[in-house]
Amino acid sequence: MRTRLGSLPGCLSVLEWSTGMTNRKHRYKPILPEVQAVATAHQEAGPEAALEVVRALQSLPQGLTTEVLTDAARALKVPAHRTYGLATFYSLISLQPQEHTLRVCDGPVCWLKHARRDPLAGVAEAAPPGWTVTRNSCLGLCDHAPAALADDVQLAPLTAPEAAAAARPRDLSAAYRQPRPGEVRAILADIDRIDPESLDSARAAGVYEGLQRALTMTPEAVRAEVTAAGLQGRGGAGFPTGRKWDFVAAAAGEPKYIICNADESEPLIFKDRVLMDTNPHLLLEGMAVAGYACGASEGWIYIRGEYEAQAQRLERAIAQAKEAGLLGPRVLGSAFSFEIHVHRGAGAYICGEETALIESLEGKRGEPRLRPPYPPQYGFRGQPTAVNNVETLAAAAVILRRGAEGWRALSSYETPGTKLYMVLGAVKSPGLFEAPFGLTLRQIVEDFGGGLADGAVFKFALCGGAAGTIVDDSLLDVPIDFASAREGISLGAGAFLIADQNVSAVAFLRELLHFFAVESCGKCTPCRVGTYRAHQILERMAAGQGCPSDWDELHALAANLRDTSFCGLGQSVAIPMLSAMTHFADEFRQAAGL
Repeated sequence: MRTRLGSLPGCLSVLEWSTGMTNRKHRYKPILPEVQAVATAHQEAGPEAALEVVRALQSLPQGLTTEVLTDAARALKVPAHRTYGLATFYSLISLQPQEHTLRVCDGPVCWLKHARRDPLAGVAEAAPPGWTVTRNSCLGLCDHAPAALADDVQLAPLTAPEAAAAARPRDLSAAYRQPRPGEVRAILADIDRIDPESLDSARAAGVYEGLQRALTMTPEAVRAEVTAAGLQGRGGAGFPTGRKWDFVAAAAGEPKYIICNADESEPLIFKDRVLMDTNPHLLLEGMAVAGYACGASEGWIYIRGEYEAQAQRLERAIAQAKEAGLLGPRVLGSAFSFEIHVHRGAGAYICGEETALIESLEGKRGEPRLRPPYPPQYGFRGQPTAVNNVETLAAAAVILRRGAEGWRALSSYETPGTKLYMVLGAVKSPGLFEAPFGLTLRQIVEDFGGGLADGAVFKFALCGGAAGTIVDDSLLDVPIDFASAREGISLGAGAFLIADQNVSAVAFLRELLHFFAVESCGKCTPCRVGTYRAHQILERMAAGQGCPSDWDELHALAANLRDTSFCGLGQSVAIPMLSAMTHFADEFRQAAGL
């Protein structure tokens, strides 16, 4: 659970921080030179750079002391509670000095890979001197689980001997260069011959051809092409992309902005990381297409803080594209100009929610806003803003290259085009693939996952992502799309975790609620208290200490989360809870002593 202001011992009182008394106390005291240097490096962004400044300052030998945070606020000309609030909200920031940090993932996939033991077991003992070993919510490395993060280095899979080295990165970009049998590739097409560090190889594979075509059309025609292709948002909600772009284009107010949501903090989801790893220029092309279509001249990639390697790859790609005239002033000699910036998050699942992401991008705690107004009318800096995820923008670039009819021709299913899927858990070939909509869970397991692992018997699947449905074998043959949630099986972002006969549905749901509880932003009581209480109950039930009232209380908590949480992330916690208790009622009732 996120730390609330003033809840840490030894810090100044809430009154002092919230009223800015610390600023007045230190008005005539010089700002620490090391703090001023970091703030000066970010002065162009002003207060919006507060998160980046605080992250940078935690590497100081003294850490984020009261003096450092106060001076950072003074340098940025913001109240002192702003910097303290950031330092106590994001999981990648610590008030305690830490020379090096090894963050071990305890997400549901890594929990299964650790044979359902404590993920930290054996790792702390093998870590070298000077390293702080701690848990971390899902790192987006589910296809290489169990995973860890050594400072900014992605370690996956992690074993105790590797922890001792604590700095052995792996090349994760090569895992999907060859398609699986049965794949229909459009977004992943040609990644087998694209060097992600080379603009020339990307252009040889056709990247930026969609942008070239878009610039010969009117913005209205570009939006119409995306609408005709039937592209729906690939983040999970499935909102029509062309319609969202129409809203932004028609909204009053200038400038307009494009934001790429590359936060991807939900367990089971790693597709956007693969796209950024294998073909970063395709994302940049999609953002430029969106900018032209919506009338925007600036875009931001909000990338989760755990994806430092991918952030650096994107920054190199942006520099290459600007040098080639594909970004920046007068793109490809046209009257259209477009700049793209990379903004790193600092560890917060809630920042996958678009308004919380915007708050974080503006240098604040990542807490969701009241809606309406929605971002297309009132988004970043109070201006019309289109927020799309990585896969959606990559698909838009492909659509402009192929044309709407070419995109629709990829599939005979009623939902056009292709989708990136992730299959994990008790299958022989876990990983990522691209295929049309309408696949059944049985096809995902048998045709693309290589079948069940040796000795495994299908028990249940978590479908869509951590906030998806938990289903039994009665739904193995239901075609899955954005509407299939009505039949009890969700598509979400396209992830499917398969559990065999050895996995307790009660213990698995406990792990999901642990994630939601520690990642709750704390803004609303239903989510802040409800997730924590549900996890408490499931922990007792999984330990064989349940009581008859637990069954009714879990249902009541789920209904309360669904009906009264402030944002969609809190509301969605009820989905795995209610679906698990529906399909495995006997197991839950037995654990409750009924």
